[in-house]
Amino acid sequence: MPDAPEPPALPVTFRPGRTRAVLLTAGVAIFAVITTVALLLENLSPGERLSFVLTAALLFGVLVLLARPKVVADASGVTVVNIASTRRLAWAQILRVNLRPGDPWVFLDLSDGTSLPVLGIQPGIAKQHAISDARALRALVEARSLDG
Repeated sequence: MPDAPEPPALPVTFRPGRTRAVLLTAGVAIFAVITTVALLLENLSPGERLSFVLTAALLFGVLVLLARPKVVADASGVTVVNIASTRRLAWAQILRVNLRPGDPWVFLDLSDGTSLPVLGIQPGIAKQHAISDARALRALVEARSLDG
């Protein structure tokens, strides 16, 4: 690849910053509104108020989980944190970094023949940022495969 970017310095963390900010802001707002409504409604019993607050907390928790994805690259490998799972990969396990047009996020082709989705790099809200992050991760993978 003639115009391959210089790999970033390690350690480096990739995450969808704007998406994360939107999700966490929405979570706080939803929690505040539902809790306020529960406290302002006079006809509710304490148990009903508690159920409102617990529902708000559950919704906030779901949005926090959705904001969790990230990719952390360091000298020994890559840690992929998705919504409900975390996977540690050595550099040698990663064969290729893919972000094709229309893909919802990056996919890693692995040495065991499988593909791993990487939700920490997603072009949803910030397409150019995701493309830049995917190129940086690809450059790291290529540099590390040459070192190994």
